Amino acid sequence: MDETSGAGRFIPHDRGSDLDRFQTELVGLLPRLRRFARVLTRFDADAQDLVQETVERALVKRGGYREGTRLDSWVFTIMRRIHIDKGRSKTRWGRVVSPENETTPQVADLTQAGEDLRADAMAVQGAVLALPEDQRLAVALVLIDGLSYAEAAVVLGVPAGTLTSRLVRGRQSLMRTLAEQGVTG
Repeated sequence: MDETSGAGRFIPHDRGSDLDRFQTELVGLLPRLRRFARVLTRFDADAQDLVQETVERALVKRGGYREGTRLDSWVFTIMRRIHIDKGRSKTRWGRVVSPENETTPQVADLTQAGEDLRADAMAVQGAVLALPEDQRLAVALVLIDGLSYAEAAVVLGVPAGTLTSRLVRGRQSLMRTLAEQGVTG
């Protein structure tokens, strides 16, 4: 029997190698975690910190993972909760200390792409980052990371209908913004 069934689905065989398989699957999710963290935080340094904290918490909370469920959804949920907690903490801290002035989001290294592709990628990234948070997260989970509507709804803690509504509004906004900028798909 194969140890995985679909992207991010962890199905253990025996207890002796459960942790090794869990860690291997978790490492395999790192690129997706980095993408989602960038959408959540908008800054590379903050995204890297969020990924590290998410992986640490997933390893510590390994016992809370239910076998047969999607590991990616479970870890995305952990990441989202950490981000929410940090946001609340930052808001409280920001009342006491003036926050740093970080106005320019980091852009992925696209040195091998042509200039047109680079410009389009930057426009898409900017358009996604400009979406309201609820739409931005729905778009990131479903359109970028490929989670099903039901899985993304669980990660975000909303009903499937709410997720669908956010996704539709996010897609419409992205298409409108990119059309205005002359970006073609």
